[in-house]
Amino acid sequence: MTPTLLQVLTFLNPLLGLLLAAWSLMFLLRIVLTWYPQVVLKAAPWAVIALPTEPVLALTRRVVSPIGGVDVTPVIWVGLVSLIRELLVGQQGLFTMVLTRAQDIA
Repeated sequence: MTPTLLQVLTFLNPLLGLLLAAWSLMFLLRIVLTWYPQVVLKAAPWAVIALPTEPVLALTRRVVSPIGGVDVTPVIWVGLVSLIRELLVGQQGLFTMVLTRAQDIA
C-alpha cells in the first residue's frame, strides 16, 4: 500500500466515522421530532437537522409509503447509516482493517 493512500485512510477513517455518526444522530432526532407535529422543521434550530436529512428522506418516501400513517423512512436510514458506518469504520470495518494490516506490515 502506498504511503499516500495510508495517510489518506488515516485521516479519512475517523472523519468518516464522525460524519456518519452525526448523520445517524440527525435521523434519530428526526424520529423524535415526528412525535411533535407542531414543530416547523424549516424554522431555526430544527433546520440544522432537516436540511441534511430531508433530501434522502424525500427520495425514500417515494419508495416506502407511510405504514399506518407513520413515516418509517427515518428508521430505515438510521439502520442503513449505522450499517454503513460499521462496515467501513467500525471495529471490524474495511478501513479499520486496512489500517491495522498496514501497521502490522510496517
